[in-house]
Amino acid sequence: MAQQKILVVDDEPDILELVQYNLEKEGFSVYTASNGREAIQMAIEVTPDLILLDVMMPEMDGMETCIEIRDNKRLDGTIIAFLTARGEDYSQIAGFEAGADDYITKPIKPRVLLSRIKALLRRGVKTSSSAPIFESKSITIDRERYLVVKDGQDMNLPKKEFELLSLLVSQPGKVFTRSAILSKVWGNDVVVGDRTIDVHIRKLREKLGEHNFKTVKGVGYKFNEE
Repeated sequence: MAQQKILVVDDEPDILELVQYNLEKEGFSVYTASNGREAIQMAIEVTPDLILLDVMMPEMDGMETCIEIRDNKRLDGTIIAFLTARGEDYSQIAGFEAGADDYITKPIKPRVLLSRIKALLRRGVKTSSSAPIFESKSITIDRERYLVVKDGQDMNLPKKEFELLSLLVSQPGKVFTRSAILSKVWGNDVVVGDRTIDVHIRKLREKLGEHNFKTVKGVGYKFNEE
């Protein structure tokens, strides 16, 4: 099995060295960059499985870097996690809005960081979203047939409810921001408000269960796999 590739981006050499050491000790292939522009170029060259990205950096900050990486189709499957000392709520929200998959606050113990990284990689961002069938204990979703089965009963959901559900279950546990949901489910050419998402989530909760859908205040929604 090929080594998983991780790009670590930080303008502090000591942090780069420490994180690189611990990741390589776990068998990862590690690349480093000290600013946003260098990170984008490196990401295009090596197509990493995961990028650990600082927020405060020279030339191009982490938020701008994340947005630019997310706009690059060649890097669609790359997981992005902010690793930063900025722990304010507004900074975390901005990180998710920029397209990050996770937001990790420094300082963090190496073992805890490794655990978070492995959990992110297990989500299988590169493959899970394309899987035609999703199954949990009580719900089966067949994307090719536009069919949902709940406790053995077939359910035909309206198109947008089905697409929203498919997006959320593509990465169980991941928080999808409102802007990401609007873009992926409704598209950039359709103007709808946040209330539209709330209404569709409420309908999915009514049909599939409250416990499956969690609201992350100020950020968006995630699907909890049973």
